Amino acid sequence: MQNRVMGFDLARALAIFGMVIVNFKIAMNAKTGNDFLIWLSALFEGRASSLFVILAGVGVTFLTQKARQSSDITVINKSRLSLIKRALLLIAIGLMYTPIWEADILHFYGFYFLIAAAVFMVSNRALLLISIMITLLFPVLMLLVNYDQNWNWATLTYQNLWSFDGMARHILFNGFHPVFPWTAFLVFGMWLGRLDLCKSAIRNQLLLWSVITLITTELGFYLLRITIGDGIEFGLSREDILSLFSTSMIPPMPQYIISAGSSACVVLVGSLYFSDKFQESKINIWLCQTGKLSLTLYVAHVILGMGVLDVINRLNNQSINFSLLSSLIFCMCGVVFSVFWLNFFKVGPLEWLFRKISS
Repeated sequence: MQNRVMGFDLARALAIFGMVIVNFKIAMNAKTGNDFLIWLSALFEGRASSLFVILAGVGVTFLTQKARQSSDITVINKSRLSLIKRALLLIAIGLMYTPIWEADILHFYGFYFLIAAAVFMVSNRALLLISIMITLLFPVLMLLVNYDQNWNWATLTYQNLWSFDGMARHILFNGFHPVFPWTAFLVFGMWLGRLDLCKSAIRNQLLLWSVITLITTELGFYLLRITIGDGIEFGLSREDILSLFSTSMIPPMPQYIISAGSSACVVLVGSLYFSDKFQESKINIWLCQTGKLSLTLYVAHVILGMGVLDVINRLNNQSINFSLLSSLIFCMCGVVFSVFWLNFFKVGPLEWLFRKISS
């Protein structure tokens, strides 16, 4: 179990690094520079955050394990209340954080956790079915609700966020990480957490099916876009084709959820194997320690990382080269801080505050 936990912490560190790369690129509007680096950074978009949410689902399973193994309603209700407290705290912190960083994911997390509090006692099969239903609900909502409402796609900003209608749409349907369908990642992560990933046979099977699903989805929709072409024969514009048949995170169509979930599983299994093989390696230990401070580093990469860049007037309209260099520097500082902090404390500063308030 120790190796398994280390592997999950390593995956959290990788997810944080990926989110830093994506968010620095967005904040800096980094669209110029080396073409290969632009392509490389684009690989992390919508993938690092999906891994982050799946790992949160795994964490929910660990938190509720005692309740699931118990028939005592008191124990079950205690776990449910703990999840609700965490959810409300995440919503509060996230909404306070949103004016600073509009692409915040924490307040969405809170709503994911509210759903987790309702379903954590269901069977493994039911978790998968719930995840599938949430995924498929999104395209149905797109037929009923205007996905583009309140968006300024040119500047990637959301209008009328603080109105009731705007906030409801933002959280449930057309924000950066809306409840529908992003909660599917969390519920799927809850299912993953119930697998015995200490067993190589299960890991290998998960890895094999994830790779097959990833390749099939990406290749299938790529060929579909080529077949449709410019879309004139079907009465579609180029924007319609990209919206309906791409595997990008905006809009989060089912093929994106499937592709991003599969790639997250590949990284997760790879992290578990790496931590097994290099358990005593300094690099593995340092990265796992970094993963333990994921909440602290997530908040810090905006407040401190982007804050420093803003002070030195290097936050806007930068090249991808500078964006990636800044991301690398922040990630290295994050590793150093995590190792230093955990030499004196058991958990990160925000992680400690989070547990204290929500316990």
